[in-house]
Amino acid sequence: MQTDQATTGETRPATTADRDIETTTVTVRCTGHVRTAVGTHELEFTFEGDRLRDFLEDFFAEYDLEDMLIAETEADATHSGWAPVPDDLPGTWRKNPEGDQTRPYARVCVNGRFNEHLGGFETELDEDDRVALIYPFMFCC
Repeated sequence: MQTDQATTGETRPATTADRDIETTTVTVRCTGHVRTAVGTHELEFTFEGDRLRDFLEDFFAEYDLEDMLIAETEADATHSGWAPVPDDLPGTWRKNPEGDQTRPYARVCVNGRFNEHLGGFETELDEDDRVALIYPFMFCC
């Protein structure tokens, strides 16, 4: 833990104001309902931290989209029309843990890859990464 020397010679913990807060700037691409809500298909966004979770928290604080994209429970993440998952799946099957999932049809991608195939919401982001927030328009015949 960092400490600062007080004039009395005592040490005290460094406060948030004493530390440099690192920020990351990413390009955000929006599709479907997200694009409509944000008002543009692409923007630069700077946030505190370097994880996808940090980005989402700051982005949702500015744009009220969390309820549209993020599922709080397993039931919120699963559409009632999905076929049951077989017991023996081919290849690798990855799913984010409950609370870190998107709603049905909504997706979050980093540099063109679904976050489930990276580190989920703990995926580290670098300057100039691309984050896509996808919630397509769905039409039925």
